[in-house]
Amino acid sequence: MELRLLKELVKKGESDHLEFKLKTNHPEKIVREIVAFANTRGGKLLVGVGDDKSLKGLKDIDEDEFLLNRAIEKYISPKLNYEQHRVALDSEREVLVLNIPRSADKPHYVVDSSGERKAYVRVEDKSIQASREMKEIMRRGRKERDVRFRYGEKEQKLMELLEQQQTITVDLFAAFAGIPRKIASNTLVVMVLARVLEVHPQEMIDHFSMSMAYQSR
Repeated sequence: MELRLLKELVKKGESDHLEFKLKTNHPEKIVREIVAFANTRGGKLLVGVGDDKSLKGLKDIDEDEFLLNRAIEKYISPKLNYEQHRVALDSEREVLVLNIPRSADKPHYVVDSSGERKAYVRVEDKSIQASREMKEIMRRGRKERDVRFRYGEKEQKLMELLEQQQTITVDLFAAFAGIPRKIASNTLVVMVLARVLEVHPQEMIDHFSMSMAYQSR
């Protein structure tokens, strides 16, 4: 990447495809952004850029690169593919650019020192923890195939609810249909995989709506 292209990219600001980090002081936190990109639609991580879009650069980029690569190796499971290169700002400062493609092996997890695993997804300019439903959608959606389901009583209840509400949650559907949350969760996951519903991940709780593709049938 040329410096001119880097400046144009930074001007756009952080987004669902772009994240800025000034330094690698806490690489164990930066890996969350990398995992979120891999679990969603891919993106770029720029190290040496401030949240205010200032191009500060890194003076000791070898050390930053080493710390970040070690954190990726240590904290991310399963391993993911990424590319990295440097863009020189001047004779002393460089920006580290990581390109993270959308992964076919998602969900990827951040594994902390206690062994706890957390998956993240990218929503606008934030990386948020993935819900149980999002992790299941990612896991079961690895293979591109037609997902079939039987249109039964709970699916009918789901359609009735969606006629009343533009978006719904797992708990709302479970209460409306009078079914256990686990069954409601699985039903919504299957309907997303069948492209009947769309999932909208949020910080606290996911929302589901009728997919545009299904409505246009």
